[in-house]
Order: sequence, then structure tokens, then C-alpha cells
Amino acid sequence: MRALAVVDGEHYPAVVRDALRELPYEFTCALLVGGTDKLRGEPDYGVPLVDGVPDDVDVAVDLTDERRPELVADVLAAGIPYVGADFRFDPPPLHPFEVPSISVIGTGKRVGKTAVATHVARLLARDRSVVCVAMGRGGPAEPELVREPPTIEELVARSRAGQHAASDFLELAALTGVPAVGCRRAGGGFAGSPFVSNVLEGARLAASLEPDVVVFDGSGSAIPPIDTTARILVGREPFRERISDLVLDELELRLMPVEPVEGRLAVFTAAPARTDHLDPVFVSHDLARRDRLQEQLGRLEADTYLVELKAAAIDVVAEHALEHGKRVVLARNDVVAPAFDEQVLALLQRVAA
Repeated sequence: MRALAVVDGEHYPAVVRDALRELPYEFTCALLVGGTDKLRGEPDYGVPLVDGVPDDVDVAVDLTDERRPELVADVLAAGIPYVGADFRFDPPPLHPFEVPSISVIGTGKRVGKTAVATHVARLLARDRSVVCVAMGRGGPAEPELVREPPTIEELVARSRAGQHAASDFLELAALTGVPAVGCRRAGGGFAGSPFVSNVLEGARLAASLEPDVVVFDGSGSAIPPIDTTARILVGREPFRERISDLVLDELELRLMPVEPVEGRLAVFTAAPARTDHLDPVFVSHDLARRDRLQEQLGRLEADTYLVELKAAAIDVVAEHALEHGKRVVLARNDVVAPAFDEQVLALLQRVAA
């Protein structure tokens, strides 16, 4: 394997030269990343020094004592593995996909990624045929297509059947009005690769519908293993920034009901979002804490429950509402970001091209 040696001046050059001869790689160049303690003038590593990451190597081999996240990000973004004495980072394998596509990825859980995917899908669906593909830690064993927005009653029925009734693909289907394909994944690596997923099969199912564009929704910090035409990143992280076309690091979400609300309003969300415009009598950010939810619901006096389709939205909140004759309305998070719609439409033009 043709290799780039990542070296520093804290090692005596002769020590590095001997190591390069001993290691099982064909070293073609070296990148000096810092340190001068052991250097006397221009160091000789037996291979030429380069200024950046070359595109003709198969692996980068780190012989330094410090990890440099920016460099690791550069190497992985170039599609090159980064290895050291006791670690290895691999770029995520991305399967080719022929349909114009945009993936929305994030730096972790609860950063607003699905809200952005929902916003993007709704925006593009104004004059295009759109299909969403979501992968989640509670997704179906086989990719599942939902063609119509599910009702609260249908979601409750799913929950009572032992299914995850607040999975992201159900949220996308309910809030966008476009077909959504549900997939699952388990585990997630440094660069976003899931250990196991059925997203490739889900992508094929989405393509079979012959849409104009497919919107992929990532899961946590995991990246859909699809070579989408473009990517939108929610948050900041060196590697994900390098593989993204649009970065949202200042995101404000505004909670909006998908249908009119009546009477005293209680709001249930999984993360903070603007709710002052709704004039609620109660706001909970504890959809992921079933114990707190049960306590809150036990002393709540409200007529309508406005709820994000997350976590315990169905198996706890909706069930309580049905039992006590309360109305349940789903909420979406509208993205409040300067010129965001214009940026997405400009991105889509590049996707189409």
C-alpha cells in the first residue's frame, strides 16, 4: 500500500527513517506536522516532504504522539484511511446513487437534523416529487415505505403492537406529506459509519418510486452510507464539514402545529424550541424522560397536547391523551435561519446540474 508518513520533529529523523523501512507500507512521502525538538535543519526521512494530503496514496500512517483532528478530517475527507500504532480511522463507505439527492447529517443527537430534513423536503415538494429516507436506531428490520401521513390513531396502534411509533421516518411522513422510507442502523463510528444498516436497500426502494429528488435523514452523528449529490450539516465537526456543501451552525427552531389548536395548550418537545408564540399553559422538554413525563401528565390541566413525534410522544403522551379525552396535535420545527431556503434551492440547482 502506498503510504503517507505523518511525522513530527519530536522524533529524531534517523528513528523515523528506520521505522519507515520496518513498517509494512510503501512510503512515498512524508508530512511534517510540527515540533522541532529533534531537528537540526531540514530533516531527511528518506522520502520527499509534502505540504498537504496527496491524492495518490492508499493510507496515512501516523508516527507522531499527538492526534490532530483537523488532519484526520482532511485525510478521511480525501477517502484515505488514517492509522496509528493502536488505532485506525476509515472513511465511511458510500454507495453510488443515481437519483439527485440531498442528505442532512448532524454532529449528534437532538441537534435539529430531522427538523432540517423536514424543512428541506417540504420546500422541495412545492414543485417537485420528493421521497424521504430516514435511518434510526428504532427503525424497521426491513425498509418500510409510508406513502401517506400516519394519523395519531395509526401511530398509537403501532406502539401497542410493540413498534417504535416515533421513528424518524414516521415523523417525516407525518410532517412533510411526501412518501418516506424507514430504515435502521446500529452503532456509529468516528467518521459516521454505522456498524449495521439497511439504508442501501431503503435507497433502492426510494429510487423505485422515480422521484425528482431524495432527501436522506441521518441518525445522530451517523451518516447515511449513500454517496448523495449534496450534504447539509447541522452543527460543526471537522470531518463532516469537509464533506458537506452547506453548514448550519446557528440554528433556531420554531415549533409549529400542523393543524389548528384549541383551548388550553400543553407543549411536549424533546429539545428546546421557541414556543412563546403559542401561549401554552405548560411546556415540557422531557419526551426522552418517561418518568418525568408521567409525573407531569399526572398533574396537567390542558385541552390540547401539542407534541413532537419523538421518543415517548406516542406510548406515553398520546396514550394519556386518549385515556383522558384530550386532543393530540403533532408539531413540526420550522427552521429559522437567514436565507436558508434560498441556500437550499441554490444547492438543489447544483444537484440537478
